[in-house]
Amino acid sequence: MSGDLLDAQDAFGFMADQPPTGGEAVNAGHDPASTAAEVAYAEAIIERHLRHSGVRQTRGTYSTSSACKRFVQVKIGNAERELFAVMFLDTRHRLIAFDVLFQGSVDRAMVYPREVIKSSLKHNASAIILAHNHPSGTPEPSASDIQVTSRISMLCQEIDVRLIDHIVVAGPDHISFAERGLL
Repeated sequence: MSGDLLDAQDAFGFMADQPPTGGEAVNAGHDPASTAAEVAYAEAIIERHLRHSGVRQTRGTYSTSSACKRFVQVKIGNAERELFAVMFLDTRHRLIAFDVLFQGSVDRAMVYPREVIKSSLKHNASAIILAHNHPSGTPEPSASDIQVTSRISMLCQEIDVRLIDHIVVAGPDHISFAERGLL
């Protein structure tokens, strides 16, 4: 697996002998052969790649669909379980927080619109982007996906939070509810 990490690091255009620095450094106390340390190292590489490619983890501006899709794909695109997350944005579409609110099984996650609204208020978000993955490999939204998005959209209007998009990712593939006219 360590070789895979070095290959991934090279694919992102970084030198293999240049470890992450600053706040993204891997805890030196971990055994480098352990899965936890390798995962932390891989996440640090991905975070650094996002920063260098113009997609920022924090306070980046998410004004284009492609930037949002890339961000979501990196964060949850290859998860083995269905995850439902929200990007909380300020008035200028800068990222306040990215939270995975619900975790499910391989083919569904229970989503509670009340919790999405509660988190939006907690983060003082002006806008949100919903995101979830489909471990099945196809990003096509289900009837349930469309229904819960509609319900969340209605609730967001009541609290003056703009629902910008709902992105569904499945590995390298993705769809945007906004681009498909589903919002």
